[in-house]
Amino acid sequence: MISIQPIEPSTTLISEKNTTKTLVVDVLVTILVIAAPMVIGAAGGNYWVRVLDFAMLYVMLALGLNVVVGFAGLLDLGYIAFYAVGTYVAALLSSPQLTTQFEWIAQLAPNGLHVPFLIIAPIGMAVAATCGVLLGAPTLRLRGDYLAIVTLGFGEIIRIFMNNLDRPVNITNGPKGITGIDPVTVAGFNLSQTHTFFGMKFPSVYMYYYLFVLGALLVIWVCTRLQYSRIGRAWAAIREDEIAAKAMGINTRNVKLLAFAMGASFGGLSGTMFGAFQGFVSPESFTFWESIVVLACVVLSGMGHIPGVILGAVLFAVFPEFLRTTMGPLQNAIFGHQLVDTEVIRQLLYGLAMVVIMLYRSEGLWPAAKHEDKIAKIAKRNGKKPVRA
Repeated sequence: MISIQPIEPSTTLISEKNTTKTLVVDVLVTILVIAAPMVIGAAGGNYWVRVLDFAMLYVMLALGLNVVVGFAGLLDLGYIAFYAVGTYVAALLSSPQLTTQFEWIAQLAPNGLHVPFLIIAPIGMAVAATCGVLLGAPTLRLRGDYLAIVTLGFGEIIRIFMNNLDRPVNITNGPKGITGIDPVTVAGFNLSQTHTFFGMKFPSVYMYYYLFVLGALLVIWVCTRLQYSRIGRAWAAIREDEIAAKAMGINTRNVKLLAFAMGASFGGLSGTMFGAFQGFVSPESFTFWESIVVLACVVLSGMGHIPGVILGAVLFAVFPEFLRTTMGPLQNAIFGHQLVDTEVIRQLLYGLAMVVIMLYRSEGLWPAAKHEDKIAKIAKRNGKKPVRA
């Protein structure tokens, strides 16, 4: 007769946090994030700080896609469409585009539409979330490859739509794009200008970096709260087995639509920031390749693991630019001239790195810890072996 022994408290799934260690790590990470643009700017100039700005945008995009792919297990190949929606919302509400095309808007706003960014950001998130629901509603019965194909088509439809919406009524200005987008201004504080604090000059790329960090922190906080909420556990149940989740009483329809809406809203937020940062938007910025890069940030770094997704987004933003700037000088130093075009080598090594990660780190660079590993770690710390039934 098999006897079942109770699991001792030391082997439960609830981990005991080391408060001191956590506090030290948080302080070091905070110092690193604040000092990053100053250190990188001093070493490599504003170009690398700009790369860091885009890394923060990739963090927000990857975390938004992680809600759909990592939490809910819904493969989305057209996520960049929500990024485009947010960007065009910012462009239309903070540029002369609409006032020059519509006389009635020009009469209402003779000096042009200059909607504050704090109003544009929620509008962009709401419009992107609505598009996410419109995408999710007809795809509720689709899974796997079929869902991927539909979302891929949606992403291409949005890009082509923006590219051709210059006739018969010119709204997006087509392939020429929209210029003159207002920079972010909060209470008269213009982020496109150089500011001086404590005797130190902070150029525009520095100011936008801190804005993007705040946006990323907001997204991280929301994603963390969602992951450990009832909604997050419902997403995890659908990801593991949708039929079993439905049998347990989870409204899979509403939960999946919520995943699409939440992920799309984060894409819209990053899009509004991108539009204000660039001051120009065109359909060329939202190609299928961009969706693949954001998806790679999630899959190759550890699906469903927020710290891993952040690491992957930063690496995928910085690594290609590092290759772009080093491959040319490296060939000149070794061979005296460039044998192969720098862009070709960059794409080759970029793809090779992705293959190596998939071969040797199939679960991602920084996957989430398994429950079994947590039990073993806690038991080892307490000097006991976990008791099994």
